[in-house]
Amino acid sequence: MADVASETALVVGVDPRRRRGGPRPRGGALRRDAVRALPLLPAVVLLAVFLLGPVISSFYGAFTNAALRGAAAREAEFVGFQNYIDLFSDPDFPKSVWLTLVFLVGSAILGQNVLGMLLAVAMRSSARPVRAVVSTIVVGAWVLPEIVASFAAYAFFAQDGTLNAILAGVGIEGPSWLYDAPMLSVILANIWRGTAFSMLVYSAALYEVPPEITESAEVDGARGWQRFLWITLPMIRRSISTNLMLTTLQTLSVFTLIYVMTGGGPGTDSSTLPVLAYQEAFKFSELGFGTAIATILLVVGGIFSVVYIRALRPEEDR
Repeated sequence: MADVASETALVVGVDPRRRRGGPRPRGGALRRDAVRALPLLPAVVLLAVFLLGPVISSFYGAFTNAALRGAAAREAEFVGFQNYIDLFSDPDFPKSVWLTLVFLVGSAILGQNVLGMLLAVAMRSSARPVRAVVSTIVVGAWVLPEIVASFAAYAFFAQDGTLNAILAGVGIEGPSWLYDAPMLSVILANIWRGTAFSMLVYSAALYEVPPEITESAEVDGARGWQRFLWITLPMIRRSISTNLMLTTLQTLSVFTLIYVMTGGGPGTDSSTLPVLAYQEAFKFSELGFGTAIATILLVVGGIFSVVYIRALRPEEDR
């Protein structure tokens, strides 16, 4: 009878040892988990070497007077918080922080996310040929190498570039965009460059929304914008959170686009934190000072990530 009971318990998925009050077998499960984790070990090592290593090195470098020339280039000395003291007393730093936030909000949070969502919604209800053409045009800017896209944007916004040529064709004399409105130029260029990613993320999220739910709301009398606002958006909340975080981190690190188009100028009118860090580290040879700026940028990205994750996750997970 005991054997029959044991076999019956195994069939229904109950361990007979647990029914008798015996200890739960854990050694075998731990060994199986360890074996399953072995294929991930090389990836973890690579991440530690190429990601965690530079982060730790940059944190330490921000507390030294490392430089590209002079005595500090041969042997850097530990200077404590002096780089940060000099940074927060530098008049260019608050302006650079403000320009970084303007660039982030204008091109990523509002530009890429809103335009990407609008394109995803429009393409969902459009004909297949229209979807193919729009996808090709939008994704084309995204798949271009960054340096190629940067020079294309420069050629478009230059004083004798494509945009002013189009305006001249309708009798309008265009301004010198890169000098008169440098931040607007780089914001529009970054929106053109990165909207495709948001469009693809939101297109995939919208296709996961069950159509019967929106159809039920339509039967109940909900209009199109009401269905989108109160049903669709809450259901793709996780995709919105993920996309906001990824586009924010990507935009905070944009350097090539701005440096090719404006070089941070005129003056410092488009000098965001990545551009300022590059100029201090490599133009003025102050590696420690430039690394301190990069560390501030890393902290800002971490703060935005925490805010997105906490503010946009579902209520039951809070």
